[in-house]
Amino acid sequence: MNLITQMITQKVGGAVAGQLAQRLGISESTAQTAVQLAVPVIVAALARNASQPQGAQDLHQAVASDHDGSILDQLTSYLGNPQAANGSGILGHVLGGDRPAVESNLAQATGMDQNSAGSLLEMVAPLVMGAVGREQQQNGLDPNGLSQFLAQQQQEQPADPGLMGSISSMLDANRDGSVTDDLSRIAGNFFK
Repeated sequence: MNLITQMITQKVGGAVAGQLAQRLGISESTAQTAVQLAVPVIVAALARNASQPQGAQDLHQAVASDHDGSILDQLTSYLGNPQAANGSGILGHVLGGDRPAVESNLAQATGMDQNSAGSLLEMVAPLVMGAVGREQQQNGLDPNGLSQFLAQQQQEQPADPGLMGSISSMLDANRDGSVTDDLSRIAGNFFK
């Protein structure tokens, strides 16, 4: 499990998982599973975007100005008003036109409806940005360092094989320029 996924999943437990589940109308276990799936997908998308110099610069600037990591210490408060963190805007930048496919596949993988999957992604995206911001700040990462950090996070595989092992490298794993085929492959693997 990469550092960002570990950081967020440790924070999203107990009362926080219950609050998230209640907000989405799903079980706590479904909420936790969905978070464990959503974080690596967002990290992979960030890594893909930051692999280009301008993308790395834009992400570095966005993180430096808006995402210092404090959101991770205020999860209960944040989940009371998640719209304030503009998760939808973050997903627009990170996933772009691939967002519907990501939502659909997350919904299929977790048994949630697509609207709930979209809402969960909108709630998780600011947490991922906060985790990235915390790492950038603590380690003094410049745009190139941030790009390298995200590439490393994307490549780190969890100890156990299976879905989580393939999720972190999910977006455009075959480097064909499209993530839709890769998302379908991952969702298909989940049900095997």
